[in-house]
Amino acid sequence: MVEIRGIEFQGNTDNDMGLEFYNLSHRFGFQNPNWPYFQDTKIERIHYMAKSGVLSQRITTTMHATTHIDAPAHVVQGTPFIDEVPLPHFFGTGIVVSIPKKKWEPITGEDLEKACGHAIRKGDVLIINTGWHHDYEDGDYFAYCPGLVPSAGEWMVEKGVKVVGHDTQANDHPLATAIGPQRNGPLLPHLEQEYKEWSGGNDWKDDFPEWEPVHNILFKNGILGIENVGGDLDAVTGKRCTFAFFPWNWDRGDGCIIRLVAMIDKSQNFRIDDGANF
Repeated sequence: MVEIRGIEFQGNTDNDMGLEFYNLSHRFGFQNPNWPYFQDTKIERIHYMAKSGVLSQRITTTMHATTHIDAPAHVVQGTPFIDEVPLPHFFGTGIVVSIPKKKWEPITGEDLEKACGHAIRKGDVLIINTGWHHDYEDGDYFAYCPGLVPSAGEWMVEKGVKVVGHDTQANDHPLATAIGPQRNGPLLPHLEQEYKEWSGGNDWKDDFPEWEPVHNILFKNGILGIENVGGDLDAVTGKRCTFAFFPWNWDRGDGCIIRLVAMIDKSQNFRIDDGANF
């Protein structure tokens, strides 16, 4: 049991179900880190104790803040919105794999095969730990993250991955988004020269010629993506877990902030009920 503000609760790893629960989400709230062109999250107390004897708050936010899941319709026109995706795609077993990466390094299909090709199963949830969740702040994280490249998306399609999550800013390399030269970008024009110096003289338009190619590969094949994974990610890295991450039932939603949770049942005594009448 744990005591929180004078009330006892069952603990994440000590509870009557015999399960271990691990939070894999970053905090959401006041001044949470944001993608470069998002407005700040705004939270207002509409009612509070001194005024009304009750706490009630109003939130203004994008659904792509902190740890969230994208609907295919977020990037690919004519594909499902978040409320149209069947519920099994927000729950399942899978693995958390370590693929350490530095600034701007690609996450490739070869990386995935080397790290977990022997362990991945069709229908798995795949969570990738690059180490960048430790740098989740308003600064370098969004501009300089490593990122998935098309060969990684193609590998996931081939292996039958159901959902992929990662501790980076998007389902693509940041320079394949509007942060770089794509679509509404560059949001951060100074990165052009920095990338040329970092890459040994390459033009970022040559190295990243496509608009969010991994988003397109995943979403067109029914694979959803969870961005900005964090929290207790290190505690479950290298393990097979069960995951839950249900979004709101939001009509025509482009995505949703989620509480991504990994669960481990070491005793194997917990079972989902069989639906028997009572």
